[in-house]
Amino acid sequence: MQVEKNAFVASLQERRDQTFRLELRRAVTAGILETSASTFLLLIAVQYFQTGAAAKALLVMGGPLGLLMSPLAIALTRRMAWTAAKGVSMVSWLGALGFLLAGLCDDLKVYVAGCMVGVMSLSVGIPMMTQIYQENYPSTERGDLFSKAVMVRVLSSAFFAWGAGYLLDVDLRSYWILLLAFAFAAAMGGFWMKKCPSQPLHETGSGNPLHGMRHVRTDKVFRWLLSSWMLMGFGNLLMLPLRVEFLANPRYQIALSPALIALVVSMIPNVTNLLFARLWGRLFDQMNFFLLRIILNGFFVAAISSFFLFGGMNGFILGGFFFGMATSGGNVAWSLWVTKVAKPELVADYMGVHSFLTGVRGLLAPLLGFYLIDWFDMRDLAWWSLGAIFLASLMLVPEARTLKRPSVRTP
Repeated sequence: MQVEKNAFVASLQERRDQTFRLELRRAVTAGILETSASTFLLLIAVQYFQTGAAAKALLVMGGPLGLLMSPLAIALTRRMAWTAAKGVSMVSWLGALGFLLAGLCDDLKVYVAGCMVGVMSLSVGIPMMTQIYQENYPSTERGDLFSKAVMVRVLSSAFFAWGAGYLLDVDLRSYWILLLAFAFAAAMGGFWMKKCPSQPLHETGSGNPLHGMRHVRTDKVFRWLLSSWMLMGFGNLLMLPLRVEFLANPRYQIALSPALIALVVSMIPNVTNLLFARLWGRLFDQMNFFLLRIILNGFFVAAISSFFLFGGMNGFILGGFFFGMATSGGNVAWSLWVTKVAKPELVADYMGVHSFLTGVRGLLAPLLGFYLIDWFDMRDLAWWSLGAIFLASLMLVPEARTLKRPSVRTP
């Protein structure tokens, strides 16, 4: 422990440079791992194992479950007196073990269990990563540095997805190679994070994983922002998974080809994300956060309106662009916003609460969306979604008027 404390004793500039170098390396592995949750694990389950709905649902739930468990990871890291960086590395190595078992055992149950552990590890350590950003990145360039790593992650994800897709096209039975690649990426990500300067988490005097929830009661600004974010998140997540359903299901009389669906749902948003990530990172550092969040909500409104209400190929392309813009800025805002409102030593706890609530809506909103489309028209759901996002934005207007403040509290 003394060695870890000594490793943290350095100037902010030295910690910034070391953290950024390590984060760029981790971004390469993170890009590889993103393809596991977004594409390949479900693809393997469907085409190789030919599994049913239950197994597919479990694989999809891995990310939100990881967010739900993030307060537990914080509590365990605090109890073991580990630094935030060591906590992240241990989670990464656990995920590597899950992917490894899934790749070595040609059994559906082991595959699903191992992949769930692997996917959960991608999100469970996020609050501790935010704590590291708080400790080691200056507040004036935190968003900019984070966005640079995002750009590396997006490029890594695109190149790996191309190669992995080619591998599965050649021989689907080679899926185990991808699982071993995911295991290696998770292990290396943990290795890079273990070397990152960091401090033990602030002691709260309680081992309760949900002890951080007390900040919702005591911090009015935090509570108000969480309420707004919950409305916006439900509105967004209600429609986001329905894009493919809307374009592919003959019920809606659109039925685009798989190539065109991939263009408007994946390629255009990802390219937009890559091109504008740096801009949003700089805006996060320089703008009043409430105003920034309202602008991002506006892009989600434009995306949903273009995609589901205006329709036509031009509407789908424009919607893909707006979704990319909203997601690009949303990634920065979602990952770092608690550094604007929390005391520096409490960032992990605040982020743990935010992650937990994100996990709740991440599980419920898509399920609700797919249930409601059997009862309501897709465009009616879009109007409900837009109403929720609009209301979430109105909640932030009073604070957004204070334009002279780049943040709610000085970090």
